[in-house]
Amino acid sequence: MSSEIGYALKDVWIYGVGGVGGYFGGKIAYEATVHPETAPKVYFIARGDHFLAIRRRGLKLNAAEEYGIICVPYHITDRPETLPEPDLCLLCVKSYDLDEALRSLSNKMKDTTIIIPLLNGVDIYERVRSGLKSGIVLPACAYVGTHIEEVGVVTQKGAPGVILCGKDPAFPDFNPESLLSFFSNADIKFTWVDNSFPAIWEKFIFIAAYGLVTAFSGKTLGEVNADEELRGLADGIMREILAIASKRGIALPSDIIRTSIKKADNFPCETKTSYQRDIEDKGALNEGDLFGGTIIRMGKQDGILPPVTEWIYQKIESRLR
Repeated sequence: MSSEIGYALKDVWIYGVGGVGGYFGGKIAYEATVHPETAPKVYFIARGDHFLAIRRRGLKLNAAEEYGIICVPYHITDRPETLPEPDLCLLCVKSYDLDEALRSLSNKMKDTTIIIPLLNGVDIYERVRSGLKSGIVLPACAYVGTHIEEVGVVTQKGAPGVILCGKDPAFPDFNPESLLSFFSNADIKFTWVDNSFPAIWEKFIFIAAYGLVTAFSGKTLGEVNADEELRGLADGIMREILAIASKRGIALPSDIIRTSIKKADNFPCETKTSYQRDIEDKGALNEGDLFGGTIIRMGKQDGILPPVTEWIYQKIESRLR
């Protein structure tokens, strides 16, 4: 397939306009309204009250670099089947909504469509690639601290968000120049690497360990790190993930566990993980399977026992029954 693929980004989908999609999609939509003569058409795909609020008054984005901007897409819908085929799709749904999103996308794909999945998890590329028979899927991860403040409002704190993206193994000759230009125009930090899988696993080690331990304990990031026993549980989960990554040939820094634990100290002490907040919201869908389920399944596939993960995940799940 030609390395020129991707230069004509005329129709852009933001599939999922929560914290991550609202931040990156909001910046893209805002830029499109400022420079409509050169910008693509930006389509938001959302649902529920959040969808209704954005349709009425646009998305309000409280970003650290620009607070309170109103981001108005070319069109917003809860029915992606009504949209034109995308040239680029930022896939920003939660993992439990991924299969439904892929079914919607599979009927709208072109051979040249670029999909950038910005979901947490180490098996997202494989899941997306198996669900879509055409298009280019670029393994990626996002670093951004965001949440839905209220319906129609997304707030970001801390450093500006970053997208790290790499080659689709199925299309190693893909030329990323159009994406670099596209995200630069939207004032989004976009880092391109040939192999993004180590970065995806590095992020997973942090978010899975602290997600599980905060959901299990009800403690914040700062409280977990201040508690020797809870910090030890996070350390144990990280070691189990590291063993699986090593078995799968993923090269990670030798000090990854130490730096991951130190990273938690850089967050405000009162920070809660998204998995923890979902667990606290009784009856809400949560990403426990993305963390605990994935580690357990991969460990069994590779002949690696993950006893710390298994024990904590079972404790969390038993409370939800």
